[in-house]
Amino acid sequence: MLKIIMPTMMLILTVWCTNKKWLWTHTIANSMIIAFISLMMFNLPLEIMLQTNKFLGLDFISSPLLILTCWLLPLMILASQKHLKENPQTRQRMYISMFLILQISLILAFTSTELILFYIAFETTLIPTLIIITRWGNQSERLSAGTYFLFYTLAGSLPLLIALLALQNNLGSLSLYLLETMKPVYLFMYTNKFLWFSCLLAFMVKMPLYGVHLWLPKAHVEAPIAGSMILAAVLLKLGGYGIIRITMLLTPQKELYYPFMILALWGVIMTSLICMRQTDLKSLIAYSSVSHMGLVISAAIIQTPWSLTGAVILMISHGLISSALFCLANMNYERSHSRTLLLVRGMQTILPLMGMWWLMVNLSNMALPPSMNLWGELTIMVSLFNWSKWTILFTGLGTLITATYTLYMYQMTQRGPTPAHLNKMSPNYTREHCLMSLHMLPMLLMILKPELVSGNFT
Repeated sequence: MLKIIMPTMMLILTVWCTNKKWLWTHTIANSMIIAFISLMMFNLPLEIMLQTNKFLGLDFISSPLLILTCWLLPLMILASQKHLKENPQTRQRMYISMFLILQISLILAFTSTELILFYIAFETTLIPTLIIITRWGNQSERLSAGTYFLFYTLAGSLPLLIALLALQNNLGSLSLYLLETMKPVYLFMYTNKFLWFSCLLAFMVKMPLYGVHLWLPKAHVEAPIAGSMILAAVLLKLGGYGIIRITMLLTPQKELYYPFMILALWGVIMTSLICMRQTDLKSLIAYSSVSHMGLVISAAIIQTPWSLTGAVILMISHGLISSALFCLANMNYERSHSRTLLLVRGMQTILPLMGMWWLMVNLSNMALPPSMNLWGELTIMVSLFNWSKWTILFTGLGTLITATYTLYMYQMTQRGPTPAHLNKMSPNYTREHCLMSLHMLPMLLMILKPELVSGNFT
């Protein structure tokens, strides 16, 4: 892990010390080197956790998410070049530095084996994300979006801090290893229900669960392109990782399952239906993230080997696909200066290569075979059906509506008559094709070897 954390820290110095002419080149090149170094984390012994020290470790759950975090950093910088072109140099350097600080805190969150360190890193991600949304957001409502984001997340994570302090008080340590060895003794404590609920609540808000999801569409719509990418691709997955990592240490509370399961599965249908009536492209993609995360929540709660495998696969595949969708939405916005679906129709006739990227990403989003989304969703649906046969109604209907709104999004942006104001439009740049290739290439390669990101639960 140090070979990833230390270069990322040094990259902050590079950003502030490099010549302004080479700022973007040096940052993208160095962050891409870090991303390729992180690919070595796939080659881990499957049964044990690779320890750097007693506070940091890496295993088959955290390594795919860590690699996803490192892989997205150069892509975010690549996507932001046009957005920041008119900004002063100091502001450009500060923007990149915020993402580097966010990257460091995410790496610490995914690799920490001490729960207090995990909580500190979990909360540290709030600060750079809030600054990115409120300072570089697109619309005047960005302050309102930042307030929603801050207070929802803080209110949700306060019970987690209380639960961790209670665990520390009773056990004397919050090391993941010690909690696993002391679990049989701890099963009989009457506070277990409270601890389970408190730990789960913070991660449900982060995911987000339907009912506490209102901050997400606001944050996505107001955030700049790189903010939307990191929010959808990695920050939401921090909630799923927390559910898998921490609630497995506590006794499953079967009587407390049901409210969360009902909200998660009902949210899959409701947010998919909300997508059907969206007029804003970024808002549509944001609500589709809530729908996909509902499946991950329901899979992570029941804690069977198949469901956890499906949850990890869907988190990784959704991270790449949702990030690619936000990139495509931003490319449309940079040319048309509008996110309204009716005003960006018929783009395929003007930009046919971009139409090909839209088709590939949308087919993956609706889980068409043999995409990784299908592998994850199918595994989750089978495990949920095994848990309760009634869940097939929710998951089946959710899959059907997902395919419908994804086709609706593709048809509204690519087909139909082209509005007159779009006729004079700049062509695609090589930078944009490179960005989309770096999103889709890992997705296509993972189809050939899905056990790399399956979490090895089975």
